[in-house]
Amino acid sequence: MAVKLYVGNLSYKSTEEELQRLFAQAGTVKSASIIKDRDSGRSKGFGFIEMETDSEAQAAINMFNGKSFQDRALTVNLARPREERGGDRPPRSGGGGNRYDDRNRDRDRSSRY
Repeated sequence: MAVKLYVGNLSYKSTEEELQRLFAQAGTVKSASIIKDRDSGRSKGFGFIEMETDSEAQAAINMFNGKSFQDRALTVNLARPREERGGDRPPRSGGGGNRYDDRNRDRDRSSRY
């Protein structure tokens, strides 16, 4: 079963191919992905590696956690499951409406009489 690792403190210039080559030293890499900003497309400085087995994942953690890669000390640990967004939170309320229109509406009513 594949094991997902979190890799933090990546250089913004790191590529998925470089990450895959680095972690291949610890075993079989099933996938490598660097998380990018949705608007700019720029790296957010972290990513995920999927290793083939538990033992390869542990070897990768031991080999690369704290190791310098592209002049940055990597943080490597087991990835936590992704948290669901907004599942248990109550929905946000709409807001206060348009106060300017409310004031003008009241003023217009009083001028009619």
